Amino acid sequence: MNGGGGVGLGLGETARKGSGSGGGGEASAAVTLETLRMKMSEFARERDWEQFHSPRNLLLALVGEVGELSEIFQWKGEVPKGLPGWGEREVEHLGEELADVLLYLVRLSDMCGVDLGKAALRKMELNARKYPVGQCRGSSKKHTHYSTTTDNGASGDDNNGNAGTGADAGKEQC
Repeated sequence: MNGGGGVGLGLGETARKGSGSGGGGEASAAVTLETLRMKMSEFARERDWEQFHSPRNLLLALVGEVGELSEIFQWKGEVPKGLPGWGEREVEHLGEELADVLLYLVRLSDMCGVDLGKAALRKMELNARKYPVGQCRGSSKKHTHYSTTTDNGASGDDNNGNAGTGADAGKEQC
């Protein structure tokens, strides 16, 4: 993550001092989204960078970091779980880029007033309804392939969390 005229979050720089598996050497305890949010807010405030952290700027920076993450995998073909054959430096670099994406995502959610943890849990609940285990286990098909009717006859939610109603309730969603 680059400073880019003061727009960068900068926390990635500290995490990069660690060694092994791309992780930082600072904390051994589990890190919460709230801890990251608070540290990033303080970091930006201390440097007077809040003025640069509009949702639009943060989103564009996040997209740039996703591009950098994609470059790591660009010409490797399919990469198996555990990254066999990758060197320590490659894994460390991957950890840095994953951290950059996470940091921008957490900062963006904070600037938009979205509780990222709660939003993620809600989305997982919606996806569980969208992809019922009995219908989609072992399949990579999109949710529109499956019927969204639940056992009680109510249809599933659309991407916005709205329950299906009317003549199309219970039919496949597009």
